[in-house]
Amino acid sequence: MPSALADEPVEPSGEDDEPLTPAGYADYVDELGDAWAVVDEHHLEATYSFEDFATALAFTNDVGELAETEWHHPDIHLSWGEVGIEMWSHDIDGLHRSDFVMAARMDRLYAAYGDEA
Repeated sequence: MPSALADEPVEPSGEDDEPLTPAGYADYVDELGDAWAVVDEHHLEATYSFEDFATALAFTNDVGELAETEWHHPDIHLSWGEVGIEMWSHDIDGLHRSDFVMAARMDRLYAAYGDEA
């Protein structure tokens, strides 16, 4: 079942925002796909697998377009048949709700690849 997070707006963190604590992001983690993990209570990481380089590259481009549209940019690592993502809110040096919304949207993009992935 797709995450409802993917339908939420990506709202940038404000200067008064603090990074989410584990208690603050626990429910969001539960809504994400199995690809995602919280690392060091600081950022999200995911690895998506694909059948070939071309499909991994197409997914990378889709993630890039999403990032530009929402002005929330992950670190993306492309290799043959695999795309790694690292996501956090740089201005608060930690996790914000928008990171989880973006992760859910990336899961939705990945699901669209279906049998190609």
